[in-house]
Amino acid sequence: MFEGLNTKLSNVFKNLKGRGKLTEKDIDLVLKEIRMALLEADVNFTVAKDFVASIREKAIGNEVLDSLTPAQQVIKIVQNQLTALLGGEISELNLSVRPPVALLLVGLQGSGKTTTSSKLARMLKESKKKVLLVPADTYRPAAITQLKKLGSDLEIDVYDSDPSKSPLEICGGAMEHARINTYDLIIIDSAGRLQIDEVLMKELHDIKSIINPQEILLIADAMTGQEAVNVAQAFDKSLDLTGVILTKLDGDARGGAALSIKAVTGKSIKFVGTGEKADALEPFHPDRMASRILDMGDVLSLIEKAESAFEGEDVDELHKKIKNKSFDLDDFRKQIQSIKKMGSMSQILDMIPGMGALKQKGLPQADEGELKKIEAIISSMTKEEKRKPALINGSRRLRISAGSGTQVQDVNKLLKNFQMTQKMMKKFSKGGLKGLKRSGMLPF
Repeated sequence: MFEGLNTKLSNVFKNLKGRGKLTEKDIDLVLKEIRMALLEADVNFTVAKDFVASIREKAIGNEVLDSLTPAQQVIKIVQNQLTALLGGEISELNLSVRPPVALLLVGLQGSGKTTTSSKLARMLKESKKKVLLVPADTYRPAAITQLKKLGSDLEIDVYDSDPSKSPLEICGGAMEHARINTYDLIIIDSAGRLQIDEVLMKELHDIKSIINPQEILLIADAMTGQEAVNVAQAFDKSLDLTGVILTKLDGDARGGAALSIKAVTGKSIKFVGTGEKADALEPFHPDRMASRILDMGDVLSLIEKAESAFEGEDVDELHKKIKNKSFDLDDFRKQIQSIKKMGSMSQILDMIPGMGALKQKGLPQADEGELKKIEAIISSMTKEEKRKPALINGSRRLRISAGSGTQVQDVNKLLKNFQMTQKMMKKFSKGGLKGLKRSGMLPF
């Protein structure tokens, strides 16, 4: 995400740092490049213009121009303004009313309302909420069936909607069902259209009147760029949105929608969809996203992902194994599986400061297939081989490579890497997990 903007801004600041003392002319040239980078990222024209003007106002002054590090001062100003442009602070759901609390999800067809409904339900269920999913899209074929399947997979209750009834009747019945059965939250997956029309808006307005939702969240496809902003304006005008959930942000290399929605509509982005998996929905942190855009990484999100992926008991068990020097290939595989829970390798790398600059140098990108290959190789070993890799001679390596569908060189590479890992763990075992963290070996 934001790949094009990240690259362009990194180049702008790289040139800026090389200039030493700055003049107003230098800053104006930099701001011109920033404005062009924003426009190429499909940011709204007025938003880009105002953004650059706000930076100039703060950057043209003795505090910056006479500073010993003027370039760093300008970058800091850009980071602060970018954070403000994205919303400033995290905008959380307002659930502080008597249950059941209704969340109404709206948007056009194809924006990802149904899958986002299930992702949001999963997230709220993890925070110990009793959630009811309500399929209220009676127009799109199989929409009700799809949500029931998603709910079943996630073990979340789904209201038994009757497709012969109107969406208004379904929502009214779902609210009554939620009250009787003491649900904390109901999430309504409303119907969409290929385009905004009066019939759709009247239906949503009627549903709003019946259920009095605490949150009305627009599900917008980030990949549609400025069209997503136009859609947000139209829905907000009719329904008075409380926030936006941007989907498919992982596939949006430009970022125009994310950078424009708050400024144009005044409505905050509350969550972003970053993949197809059930857990690929994240709270939107403007400050963290600004840091990622500027290639400063997002270490806080990385730590949070690691903490959720590496269970407390697993970490304690790993600590014991390291101290006892009994860390084997099976443990190695478990760590890889935990890392995979954190998301794709490219997403993880994007959270590490400076990775954008390294990508520009043509370094090889993270290959998800490599992790799968390692898992396959270890799975093809016997229990004894996993415990004692030194037993794996030439003939065993041939057998393991054949069983895992890999080359002998792949097996050799894995064993060499594991041997290096064991040496590092031995080196830092006295320092416990703190020593491993300091060495950068464990991301938690």
